[in-house]
Amino acid sequence: MDDDRLPAATGVGRVALTVGDLGKVAEFYESVVGLMVHERAGERAILGDSETALLELRADRSAPERPRSAAGLFHTAFRVPSRAGLGDALERLDARWQLSGASDHLVSEALYCRDPEGNGVEIYRDRPRSVWEETPDGEVRMATEPLDATGVREAANGSDAVPAGTDVGHVHLEVTDLDAARAFYADALGMTVRTTYDGACFLAAGAYHHHVGVNVWNGRSTPAGGRGLDWYELRLPTDAAITEARERLDRAGYALEVTADGVRVTDPDGIALRLTSR
Repeated sequence: MDDDRLPAATGVGRVALTVGDLGKVAEFYESVVGLMVHERAGERAILGDSETALLELRADRSAPERPRSAAGLFHTAFRVPSRAGLGDALERLDARWQLSGASDHLVSEALYCRDPEGNGVEIYRDRPRSVWEETPDGEVRMATEPLDATGVREAANGSDAVPAGTDVGHVHLEVTDLDAARAFYADALGMTVRTTYDGACFLAAGAYHHHVGVNVWNGRSTPAGGRGLDWYELRLPTDAAITEARERLDRAGYALEVTADGVRVTDPDGIALRLTSR
């Protein structure tokens, strides 16, 4: 194992959001995104596919709305395992919500919307890695082109729920400084820069197109705060990998907390990240 890099088997785990209206937001993720409720008690709800928890919602009516200047979530990206799953999501969005975007990124096909409190949501499916292309400098080739929405709709099979095997493929963040974010996620945490756009950087463990995206497109200038992203999780394949990541972050001077299930740390914008083992 390369002690300076996260293992390729790393993936995104759960994403946790602080919301004002738990009922309304949970209903959106259930009826529109197609997640299933795993647990609902008091001011907390956990949703996922038929097997795995993917999203935690925590109600806090006293929490202010996220300031327009604050760093935080750009979108949570739910990855479905098939084009049929994406077609079903498009049908649900057409019938029950408002689509805000749809793109072909070469490596994937993606749908975009916002939940009832403005949190960005992406639902996407990857194309087989055998058709992904790399640039001459070894980055993954990505683009933003029009989606073949007709083809996606034709693949639908009419399901109201996400298929088994759906996960959070990546988390995309709004940050205040790309260089600071890159120093944290690449240099200290151990991700690899997979591609860069004007004002954005996409990072991954191994050769995936990205597990974390960061951008400065909306000119965020203050640390994360208010409703929205509470924390998100990266799941590493072994306890040893967590130890190595913890040591890299510690050497780089980032404050962290060792917990019973891994490590907690905040990035330069105050966005909370949990490292756990599978």
